[in-house]
This record gives sequence, structure tokens and C-alpha cells, in this order.
Amino acid sequence: MTAANHRTGKGHKDENFPVASLIIRRDARAPVMAYYAFARVADDVSDSPILAPDMKLKLLDAMGASLRGERENEPEAVALREVLRERGLSDQHAHDLLTAFRRDVTQLRYTDWDDLMDYCRYSAMPVGRYVLDVHGESRDTWPASDALCAALQVINHLQDCGKDKRALDRVYIPLPLLIAGDLTPDALLEPAAPPALMDIIHHLAKRTDALLDQAEPLAAQVKDLRLAIEVAIIQRLARRLVRLLLIRDPLSDRVHLTKMETLCTAAGAALSTLWQRMTGGGTRAVPAGKKP
Repeated sequence: MTAANHRTGKGHKDENFPVASLIIRRDARAPVMAYYAFARVADDVSDSPILAPDMKLKLLDAMGASLRGERENEPEAVALREVLRERGLSDQHAHDLLTAFRRDVTQLRYTDWDDLMDYCRYSAMPVGRYVLDVHGESRDTWPASDALCAALQVINHLQDCGKDKRALDRVYIPLPLLIAGDLTPDALLEPAAPPALMDIIHHLAKRTDALLDQAEPLAAQVKDLRLAIEVAIIQRLARRLVRLLLIRDPLSDRVHLTKMETLCTAAGAALSTLWQRMTGGGTRAVPAGKKP
């Protein structure tokens, strides 16, 4: 049995945000897709409703072994290893993802925001760092990228909070927040969120918006124009989703953008970024709690 046997069929077009879109350079798309394929399989393993926890960990360890060249039986890991070798890139960002997926198997509750951010340090931040490395960008971009990727992760957690609880008994909302609201994790199983739970979701959405404030300079920091446009699009889509989380109940409503809303938002972000580059403008760092 290999990890690849447990693929769900979900692909990059099913994600909330662009993955290796046609916007980025052609020579960068294949390395990004190799990383995504590796992450997709590992994610499918950790989220499997039929695999026992010890088997999940065994398969994730096998992916790590294939990534290091100790085994050859996990095709996505072997393919990524070859890409990394050809590009002279570190495998650390991939191993960090495996750390996060192992944590998904062994940790079902979180104690506070810092605990959640530590999870994002392995589950989300390596993704942005890898894409930046593929494009040869400076590591000075990492702090803003880390903030953006952490925000995307929390948005996903809030969108799927009910589904994660039902399917896997996994709760990313910090447990003390639920306790303070006189709630238990079972509140996430309700057909609609009670007012106290909506207050918590709004609180976390606002903290996520503050992360997006920290990420705001990233598009201007990125030298590659096409990557800068993609970053700007993702940033603006994330802002829109945070706004939806402030007005919609993720237990009873669909907290996603329509295709038309996504297209219009992406076009606006792309044109804005192009204009800034053409006029020599840029995005300044924005203090937390402020909007540009």
C-alpha cells in the first residue's frame, strides 16, 4: 500500500486560491505542480476517513523516506525529489508539510492563536516559501508571505469548521475560545452556528484580516511581475472571503465566492498591480488594523 492509493481525486482547480495558474512563468509551473501533487497526496492520507492513525503516520513517513531518496515507492515524493535536485532547491519545505500532516493525525484540538499559528508554520507557510524559492525571490519576502499563507489557512479552517468536526473530529478553533463562550466542539455540528460561535468566528476572521494587513507589502516586494500579480490576486480574494466570514454562517451558508466574483476580483487585483509597476508605485507596509 502506498500513499498514492488514497488519493481522493481533488485537484488544483478545486482549491480556494490559484495553484500554478497560467499567470506565473511557464518554467515555474511544473515545479509548483510537483510540490502541489506531493502535498495533495499527503493531505488526502491525513484526511482519510478509513485509514487508522498509525497507518496514516506510516504512509506519511514513507513519503518522507521517498523524498529523501531512501525509498522509491511514493511516486509524488520521487517526482518532487527530482525537481528539487534539478533546481538545486531544499527539500525542507516539503518535509515541513509532512510535519503538519502528521500533526493533523495526532492533534485534534488547539489551545490558542499561537498554537494555531505554529501549525500554520508547517502547513501553510512552507507553500509560499517554496513558490518564492522556485522564482528565485529574496528571503526578505518570507515574513509577508508567511502572513498571507497563514491567513489563507485560517480562512480554510473557518470555512470548513463544521465539515472538519463531522468528518474527522478535528477542531482548529482554539478550545479555550469555545469554553469561554460556554460552548463545546459539538456546537460545530449544529445546522446553524449559535450566536456565541458566530462571535468566535468573527473574532478569528478579524485576526485573519490583521494577518492580511501584514501580508499587504508582498506583491510589491516580489520582483517577478507575473508572480506579483498572482500574489495580489490571492491577497484580494482572501480579503473578500474574510468579509464573507463576517456576514455569513459557515455552518449553514456557503462561504465562497462565485466564479464571476472571483474573476472580477482577480481582474481588479491584476490591473492594480500592473498600474503600480508601470507608474513606479508600490504597496507600503500597513499597520495592523489599518486598510491600505
